[in-house]
Amino acid sequence: MVTRVTTPGNYSAVLTNLLAAQQRQLEAGNKVATQRNGQDLKDYAKSSELITAMRGVQSRLDVYREQNKLLTDKLQTQDTGIIRVADAAQSVRQVFAEALASGRVDTLVADVQSELRDAVEAMNARYGGKYLFAGGQVDTQPVTVTGLADLTAGPAISTFFRNDQFQVTAKLDEATTINTGVRADELGVAMMNAFKAFQQFQESADGPFTGALTDAQRTFLEGQLATWDQVRGDVTLIAARNGNNQKRLETTAADLESRQNALAAMLGNITDADMAEAAAQLQQAQLSVQSAAYVFQALQQSSLLNILK
Repeated sequence: MVTRVTTPGNYSAVLTNLLAAQQRQLEAGNKVATQRNGQDLKDYAKSSELITAMRGVQSRLDVYREQNKLLTDKLQTQDTGIIRVADAAQSVRQVFAEALASGRVDTLVADVQSELRDAVEAMNARYGGKYLFAGGQVDTQPVTVTGLADLTAGPAISTFFRNDQFQVTAKLDEATTINTGVRADELGVAMMNAFKAFQQFQESADGPFTGALTDAQRTFLEGQLATWDQVRGDVTLIAARNGNNQKRLETTAADLESRQNALAAMLGNITDADMAEAAAQLQQAQLSVQSAAYVFQALQQSSLLNILK
């Protein structure tokens, strides 16, 4: 059987080849330009469900990472406040020790009052406009003490603390939840009782603290050194707990980053184009277009009409 060759048939075949070559060139060009194997999920066929699942995990990890960045900043601010309280306790002890060494208490009361204000300011610290040490009462100032005289005015020490007992928790990832909250009464009740004892002595028959130390005042201050060591030690333990949370947060952040990098690599193996292969395919497609166009031009010149002319 002899295949019939006609000019329209040849044109149709050449045009089909030319269009196919142009389509391959377009696809190869897109792959080189985007460095991707496809433009959307339908281009990845059987891998589409896996890609969707992996991107869902990536989104969750992104949320945890952003949340942990904010929590890192909050814990750092919280750490600064706790350390200020511990430093205030240490400073009070130092003031007492210096008074005992010098035998003079000319500025003792003013120095202690200053440390009280510093400790209260630290316990009333804010983060993002919210009180850090107020438990769940983040819009209520947790400590209302304004001076030493408040502590002996009648109300119980507990009434000066307005925080509730809510424990602030944070979820670091799918499996890790930590308690990040520190309450003002945890930090300050023992400290305020120590300040109250000082003020009560200051107001007693053995006070006030002025000029040279009396024997009764020396005995009192010597006994207070151990009390303030204990206050500072208790606050330092709270600082250590906060530091442990910071370390856990740092470890979790590193793990989240590692997981994200692994997911990105896995996704890249599916979606990212092999650039050497893509460039070769583009070159081949361009040659095919040129060849098809050349054949089409040659076919035009070899038509029977041209021969008859």
